Amino acid sequence: MFAISLGDDGAELRPLEPWRAEEFLAHIDRGREFIGRHNGLPDVVKDLESSRAFLQAYAEKTAADTGRILGIWYDGGLVGAVILRTMDVAQGVAEAGCWLEPSAVGKGLVTRAVRVLVDWAVEERGIHRVEWVVSSGNEPSINVARRLGMTKEGVLRESYLYRGQRHDEEIWSVLAPHWRAGEAAAEVAGKV
Repeated sequence: MFAISLGDDGAELRPLEPWRAEEFLAHIDRGREFIGRHNGLPDVVKDLESSRAFLQAYAEKTAADTGRILGIWYDGGLVGAVILRTMDVAQGVAEAGCWLEPSAVGKGLVTRAVRVLVDWAVEERGIHRVEWVVSSGNEPSINVARRLGMTKEGVLRESYLYRGQRHDEEIWSVLAPHWRAGEAAAEVAGKV
């Protein structure tokens, strides 16, 4: 199967398909509490059956060209993922997201992986607007949006009911022309 290098440290992006359900469940189990601080995924993926169903749903999104999921591998193990949670090619709009288990934090993996995903969405699928919806309390995810050159558009106050509490969500986005200009500037500066 194919892999996309994320840099000199051996990190890679690979497809996360239903046949990887056991490995995916083990990954979620390793990061269940950490991931679950801001992401409802651990409440959905609880056993092998739900793990397979989650990955199958993304396989169907991939087939329908309405979403994608790619796993982040580091030191030979699955440590996180990036997604296009939604993708409307006709409208040119997608929503990106991510998660990471604690062992992989602080290595720049999410920023590098999302950069590859957004670049693919913009350049290969013609997406004009990539959105990033994040809990206002999730500073690491907000920092990813900043590093990728996204613009904060606003706050949806108490819009996200999660584990019995209401949370504010921030909406960040990048438009294709700004993405291309930012990537070109980073290339010239040697940052990509």
